[in-house]
Amino acid sequence: MVKEAMAEIVRGTAEIIDKEKIEKLLKEYYEEGKHYYVKAGFDPTAPDLHLGHTVLLQKLATFQKYGGIIQFIIGDFTAMIGDPTGKSETRKKLDRETVLKNAKSYEEQVFKILDPDKTQVLFNSQWIDKLGASGLVELTTLVSVARMLERDDFEKRYKAGKPIAISEFIYPLLQGYDSVYLKSDIEIGGTDQKFNLLMGRQLQRSFSVGKEQAVLMMPILEGLDGVQKMSKSLGNYIGVDEEPNTMFAKVMSISDELMWRYYELLSSKSLEEIEILKEGVKEGKVHPKYAKELLAAEITARFHGDEAAKAAKEEFDRVHKQNDIPSDIAEYELKGHIWIAKALVECALEPSTSQARRDIQAGAVRVNKEKISDKDLHLEEGEYILQVGKRKFAKLKVTK
Repeated sequence: MVKEAMAEIVRGTAEIIDKEKIEKLLKEYYEEGKHYYVKAGFDPTAPDLHLGHTVLLQKLATFQKYGGIIQFIIGDFTAMIGDPTGKSETRKKLDRETVLKNAKSYEEQVFKILDPDKTQVLFNSQWIDKLGASGLVELTTLVSVARMLERDDFEKRYKAGKPIAISEFIYPLLQGYDSVYLKSDIEIGGTDQKFNLLMGRQLQRSFSVGKEQAVLMMPILEGLDGVQKMSKSLGNYIGVDEEPNTMFAKVMSISDELMWRYYELLSSKSLEEIEILKEGVKEGKVHPKYAKELLAAEITARFHGDEAAKAAKEEFDRVHKQNDIPSDIAEYELKGHIWIAKALVECALEPSTSQARRDIQAGAVRVNKEKISDKDLHLEEGEYILQVGKRKFAKLKVTK
């Protein structure tokens, strides 16, 4: 069983530090029934999660299958500082009211994947508030400035002469202190979090916790474009709370190559099942579209249920096989003589007017089913069906 469990735990990972420790924890669980603790932290800097976030949640769910108790940390304290990971400048500070509102949303969304009976939802303000000024100062004595500047993003900003706030140095210390306080056995995060994850191991040594957490890093999930990481700001995301038809259609829009990456990181199918399906596609016995439909149905059902996933597939087939317009699309009303690029942004079909212009030039925009090429087009009074690509629609009423 340990071998089987390790195969699922290792699946899709980018790097594991102290793999032997994880094997030891699994062995103790199967031989002695002893549970172990897996930590993952999420700063509630936005109210909603997308599938990129669920890569970690899926891995946490895997640990739950094999004896792990999840320490799901909502960084209500650290979110107000802002994780500097991957940032080229100091992040804007969030107010506590926004953080707590977003945290509540996170709690509601994560249990669509995690087993609540095997999950401890924790807010790190519970123990960081108790540190006080003296405790925080003591924490800062454990790591040198030189060590902090070894971190890639800090080093780049320092060399470029860009400011680094002292609070940003404190962030990884506080994340590491979470592991000290909770006595975590394993911590997981994205590859961009490596410095922070290793800080937990270092501080557990410094505080003589009696253990050093293993670290498991997951790759960053590519967005729908298959190039950049999934991000709401880039418009290449699939939101956990998106309605079923949109979720199903977005999964169907990914490339055949990217599909297997999504299977590996997001599907609950076993590695053996995925390999059989992949071989079937490779040998021409299974159509790639069918394999993608299975993935789209699985992901949609996970967040909305089997019936909703079935209905979403039927709607997708109706729209795409008949070249029809979806039965339920958002409606908007705007003032007349509006620039088409601005209309597409106002109708939530495009993230920006510059992207709208690019899509028009690429032939991806239709008005009333007719492809348009004039990026300077203005819409007069009337009703229009706007479309971007194969899956994004809006009904627009233009008034005087």
